[in-house]
Amino acid sequence: MQAGLVTGQRRFELVEVPEPQPVPGTAVLEVGLCGICGTDLHGFLSDQRYNPAICGHEFSGVVTALGKGVTNVHEGQRVLAGVAPACGRCGPCRAGQASWCQFAFLGMVGRDELAAPHGAFAPRIAVGAGRLIPVAEGLTDTQAAIVEPATVALHAVRRTPSRLGDVVAVQGCGPIGLLTLQCARAAGAGRVVAIEPNPVRRELALALGADAAVTPEAAAELLGAGADIVYECAGVPATIQSAVDLVRRGGTVNLVGLASGSAVISPGVWLVKEVTLVASIGSLHHEFLESMDLIADERVKVTPLHDRTVGLSELAAAIERLADDPSSAVKVLVDPRR
Repeated sequence: MQAGLVTGQRRFELVEVPEPQPVPGTAVLEVGLCGICGTDLHGFLSDQRYNPAICGHEFSGVVTALGKGVTNVHEGQRVLAGVAPACGRCGPCRAGQASWCQFAFLGMVGRDELAAPHGAFAPRIAVGAGRLIPVAEGLTDTQAAIVEPATVALHAVRRTPSRLGDVVAVQGCGPIGLLTLQCARAAGAGRVVAIEPNPVRRELALALGADAAVTPEAAAELLGAGADIVYECAGVPATIQSAVDLVRRGGTVNLVGLASGSAVISPGVWLVKEVTLVASIGSLHHEFLESMDLIADERVKVTPLHDRTVGLSELAAAIERLADDPSSAVKVLVDPRR
């Protein structure tokens, strides 16, 4: 069997891997669709080793085999790969901080003992069964494959909930930014402003519920005294400071996008504004159910984000194109059966 893996800086290859086996605590899935994530692109461009277990981590599929002791899913069931429930045993759990469960976090980042030797850019994969969540009835395969990034956006908004009527700015309208603005709207934001240099993505932001969509150069004038909350979804070092520049005094900045490298900031601005800085990574087990509810009733629309679907043979070219021009598509899905 072949799996698509980042094997070096700017190198993506189809590698022969063993057929996955249902060892105790895991289930084998036939992968339906898997999204290309910005993290995969960061891994492709980086000179650091990219963990193969997360090379293709936004996916859904059908359970084909169960390992010993697995009872939470059954063969033939449509599932998606999420985050395991809190273990209740680790230090954070015992301290009443289950949201920071070490066991769930290691599974999410592919560092636990059940981590697969490859991600879901493959026809089949064995996954720790605790991470598997049944797909809500009525969701299409396309919607199911975008639940994971939608849940990342939901988690970010839950980390910094807006009050009714708040002005919210979303910086960067890639997949996470477009999903975050929808979650912020669903959470009660009064006005949502999308900040994005690409005109096609600005139009998409408006279609998905933004009240205004402007270029970074026009954002300060439009926001005036500043937004109550700025979600930094661009994942660019320079935009960390611009997010603080665009928030009001006493406002909140949430770092959602992953910025590679160091960032230059102006501490005086942070100090004078008494900014609250929040960081948001991944999601929690129960949030997958909430995001599927939002998708099912179309408070969060994910299908408009889907640009195209490619097979494994086209994947290397798709990765390279997205890495060189992230604005060339919003969400590319991979069908490893092609």
